[in-house]
Amino acid sequence: MKTIEELGDVAGLRVLVRSDLNVPIDGETIGDDGRIRASLPTLVQLAKAGAKVIVTAHLGRPKGTPDPKFTLAPVAKRLGELLQPEGITVHFAADVTGDSAQEAVQELDEGEVLLLENVRYDPREESKDEAQRGALAEELAALADVFVSDGFGVVHRKQASVYDVARQLPHAAGGLVLAEVDVLKKLTESPQRPYVVVLGGAKVSDKLAVIDNLLAKADKLLIGGGMVFTFLKAQGHEVGKSLLEDDQLDTVKGYLETAKAKGVEIVLPTDIVVAPEFKADSPATVVAADAIPADQLGLDIGPDSAKAFAAEIAGAKTVFWNGPMGVFEMEAFAGGTKAVAQALTEVDGLSVVGGGDSAAAVRQLGFADDAFGHISTGGGASLEYLEGKELPGLAVLEED
Repeated sequence: MKTIEELGDVAGLRVLVRSDLNVPIDGETIGDDGRIRASLPTLVQLAKAGAKVIVTAHLGRPKGTPDPKFTLAPVAKRLGELLQPEGITVHFAADVTGDSAQEAVQELDEGEVLLLENVRYDPREESKDEAQRGALAEELAALADVFVSDGFGVVHRKQASVYDVARQLPHAAGGLVLAEVDVLKKLTESPQRPYVVVLGGAKVSDKLAVIDNLLAKADKLLIGGGMVFTFLKAQGHEVGKSLLEDDQLDTVKGYLETAKAKGVEIVLPTDIVVAPEFKADSPATVVAADAIPADQLGLDIGPDSAKAFAAEIAGAKTVFWNGPMGVFEMEAFAGGTKAVAQALTEVDGLSVVGGGDSAAAVRQLGFADDAFGHISTGGGASLEYLEGKELPGLAVLEED
């Protein structure tokens, strides 16, 4: 993939940047600005080089029509606050490629940044019809001279602002995309050992291909979160009212057998924090993982399991973690996730937090980003890469 430096002198050029600014937002309040901060180095690099920087991004799922709940205006404000110390001014266009965007591009000075309105306001962005996506890409390309792909969280999507526009302009990968790919190569091509993978989250079905692929690469898989109850059930244990995917039991049994044959250890919790209801104030108790009462549901791994998981992580040289160990948003069920996060900060090697809920969890629990080797901005993209899938947004960057 071509780098920004290989584009040559960008001074005076209009550079369209696809960033990932899809942050949690309530009204005008941004809950976690991690993705905005991650986009800054590439924007600063281009602006300092004298480019006219035009940013396209999405927020949420507005379903192809303007919706005030999903406006990028609050993101533009935050972006301006973060770039102000660099002396970089941020402007905002009220549409995607319409009159507001075109006028703002014409008025944009060298070294300034313009954020276009939510690209998913345009139904062509996510269209399955190549001609429709191509038409939007043409409009985006008309605003710029070159394209930089820096939204790693969307590179697994074949969308107009990610894939099609790269086929219409000279293009390069931004620093964030290059950094993410470099980390993923370390996880898949030549990981330092022992290599421990920690998987959590709600459903086994969300991680099937990842488990399948990593069974051939990792030394140990630690399983927590809601998905663990399908593993426990596959071993013949009662899981009470816990989240369970009955249709995945045979698949999970197959994974347990495959892991044993390959010499890969799948580590499951030995104790579980349970409660009668999915509520923050529901009375929590700790039970053995093989003795969950029928009227209880598991909401976190237990304290003994948290210590055991932390010990496994401490002995690793490479750790990839995707998915919380429990309902970390509720204090009574955050202990397992906090223990895993703390253990990752102490790894003598590469520790990777795989984006999505895991990234949100470490920040909500008070951990600094730089406490980890890498926090991914793209949970879905990271998982698909680890599954061995081709990511369209990366593949197109490798085209001449």
